[in-house]
Amino acid sequence: MRITNKIMQRNNLSNINTNKVYKDKLSTQMSTQKKINKPSDDPVVAIRALRLRSSVTEVTQYYSKNIPDAKSWLNVTEEALKNLSQIMTNMIARCTKGANGELKTEERQIILEEFKALGDEIYSTGDADYAGRYVFTGFRTDTSLSFLKETTLHYSITEQLGTGSIDTLTYVDTGKLLDINSANFDDTTGTPPIGSIDETQISATDVYRIRLAYGDCTDVDADGNPMLPKIEYTDPATGQTAQIPPAPATVTVIHSYDDPYKNVGKGDVVFVPETGELLLGEDHYKTLMSVKDNDSTTNKDEGEIRVTYAKDHWNKGDLRPQHYFACTSTDADKNKIEYNSTYLDGNVARQEIEYDVGFNQTIRVNSTADECFQPGIGRETDDIVNAMQDVLDLEGTMATLEKLKKEHEGDPAKTKIIERQLEAVDKALTYAKNKEQKLFEKGITTYQKHLDDSNLCITNCGTRSSKLSLIENRMQNQKTTFETLKSENEDADITEVAIHLNSAELTYEAALMATGKVMQTTLLNFI
Repeated sequence: MRITNKIMQRNNLSNINTNKVYKDKLSTQMSTQKKINKPSDDPVVAIRALRLRSSVTEVTQYYSKNIPDAKSWLNVTEEALKNLSQIMTNMIARCTKGANGELKTEERQIILEEFKALGDEIYSTGDADYAGRYVFTGFRTDTSLSFLKETTLHYSITEQLGTGSIDTLTYVDTGKLLDINSANFDDTTGTPPIGSIDETQISATDVYRIRLAYGDCTDVDADGNPMLPKIEYTDPATGQTAQIPPAPATVTVIHSYDDPYKNVGKGDVVFVPETGELLLGEDHYKTLMSVKDNDSTTNKDEGEIRVTYAKDHWNKGDLRPQHYFACTSTDADKNKIEYNSTYLDGNVARQEIEYDVGFNQTIRVNSTADECFQPGIGRETDDIVNAMQDVLDLEGTMATLEKLKKEHEGDPAKTKIIERQLEAVDKALTYAKNKEQKLFEKGITTYQKHLDDSNLCITNCGTRSSKLSLIENRMQNQKTTFETLKSENEDADITEVAIHLNSAELTYEAALMATGKVMQTTLLNFI
């Protein structure tokens, strides 16, 4: 084959261009530090790069954002639960002190103030939030656990209780003892007259009651129509839903200032709106205590007692019922919102907030209010505070009478009246202190249960935190691994590229020199 100068020229130019393309490729790799700059450079590397980049992005989301966010949520929750646990421990300590010995007036006053302060702090702790989201309110992270200010909003509430919610309340009838003062201690007017008070007028009786989750209730619905509390249960004989008291009888409303605890008949059910109590006659008490769950049925709790009632005035610190019960709220414009209706069907779905913290892996970060911040904590505290206040009031009356006795030592008639009243106060104090001590003893058990609940939540929270730490370590290792693989797949070896680029430059320059010499000689040189 005859090789002409034209052929040599084309071949040289082609080779020079090839060297130049190669040099450009190496130069681009040197400047970008990447093996390829478009998929066509190496389709296999490009596909692998897309997959690795996607994995790195996911791991970075888990490791740098989701896990720190979940960890912060758990830390806020755990701190609030530890605070609750400390409050419960302090309450138990004060109940133990009250149950183990006779308290002086000053000591009782101190414990009373401490109980009030601790009671206020309980639900304030439950309003803990993380980045503006309340941590104990389930999916309703924009709604506080308790009312943050005094509010008027009508709720119809259905509590689902058991026979354990029926307890015995000791009522101490002090008559007009607390009305005694220096001006009227010997008054002979009135029915009965204060001047005739003696110990026979003082009594203590036990009353069966259902203590609702709230006090300061109402007996009207959102439209102002009468709405009496409704107590429903499953009749063991028929298996059908029954009501107490059975129709046509109705619940009797007696306000706290009318002494509702006196003479509750066997067939009576008395509602005290101010205290949120349903007082049961003995017959109804026995009926409800006989209610038991049927083990042969799995979709229904026959041992459940349902109480439906209304409340429309809320003080700062009152728990919002939508976090605990099936209820319906009605605002001033008659707009209704129904909450937790499935609770009445036995479907109490726990509102668990979970974070994606790994590939196909989630972790729960929240504890719900019904696990730790039960309404019963505040209600138990109210009972103890009221009992202590009753004792303090009687002690104040006794101090007044003792002072009056000294002032009237020279008047036998008045001294006799005062001594008779002192005997009555002493009897009332015996009953009141006995009631107080029983509540202290009950409080130890009740608060210990709440303490156990809070400690269980702390343990669960700590377990989740430990699990999250393990996941975080694994995500860190995976992030490092994926980034290494991504680098090995995409990143150019700069040292190797530099050597190849230097070689390509030498080759390119040599090719230019060789071509220049060859092109100097043509056919004309031999003619």
